[in-house]
Amino acid sequence: MTYLEKLKAAQDRNQSWLCVGLDPDPIRLRVDVLKWDEPILPFNKAIIDATADLVCAYKPNLGFYLQWGAAGVIALERTIAYIPDHIPVILDCKTGDIGHTQAAWAAGLFEEWGVDAITVNPYVGAEAILPMIGERPDKAVYILARTSNPSATNFQGDLRQREGLSAEVIGQSQTWGTAGHKGYVVGATYPEELQIAREMAPQANFLIPGIGAQGGSLATAVRFGPDAVAGPVISSSRGIIYASSQMDFADAARKAAQKLRDQINQMRA
Repeated sequence: MTYLEKLKAAQDRNQSWLCVGLDPDPIRLRVDVLKWDEPILPFNKAIIDATADLVCAYKPNLGFYLQWGAAGVIALERTIAYIPDHIPVILDCKTGDIGHTQAAWAAGLFEEWGVDAITVNPYVGAEAILPMIGERPDKAVYILARTSNPSATNFQGDLRQREGLSAEVIGQSQTWGTAGHKGYVVGATYPEELQIAREMAPQANFLIPGIGAQGGSLATAVRFGPDAVAGPVISSSRGIIYASSQMDFADAARKAAQKLRDQINQMRA
């Protein structure tokens, strides 16, 4: 099964384009949770149990686990293993090295941890992509094209004019032959540029951050996110996993996820 087939199956099964980010932040977790011997894994398990029938993917961000040291890395590995097999796991790590180093990243993340997709920084060129999915038809990379942060325009240019780094990344990367899927990270905080990105890459799946706390346009994500095979992966983290600061956090996360999933579906209709 290819990555897009797995993603489409999860989207159809749960009627969902929603991806929940699993980002355990010690500042946001309740003191009660921090008193657990290993707080990260029980917290993540509770969120997964509460939302597994509402999502099309989960997206843990590597940085939120590295801040916990070795315990965080172990918790990440166990979190990935705990996610139901039919739901894609996208590891947000933004790796972007060359040659043997990227091959080592790919071996560890794809073969050992078994994630389905990762985010990749393409600054070094094709060498950041080919060792990852050149011969892995069941895996995918989401290439950073237009990130959702305010200073993205400093280096990425103006995609509305199809000029600058973002335009070069989307244009050139589509010429790189790979067995696995090349998708793109395109933030919902730049709605006009999301539309241009779709025109430039009609076959690519989009991972769309920026919804919720960052104020991105959900309507634009729904309208221009879908490709020819699957819907976009619309990501929300803080607005769901920290929907409550009380010990009912899992129930609150479910309600927040269901509300956003249903809002997306209403816009799809």
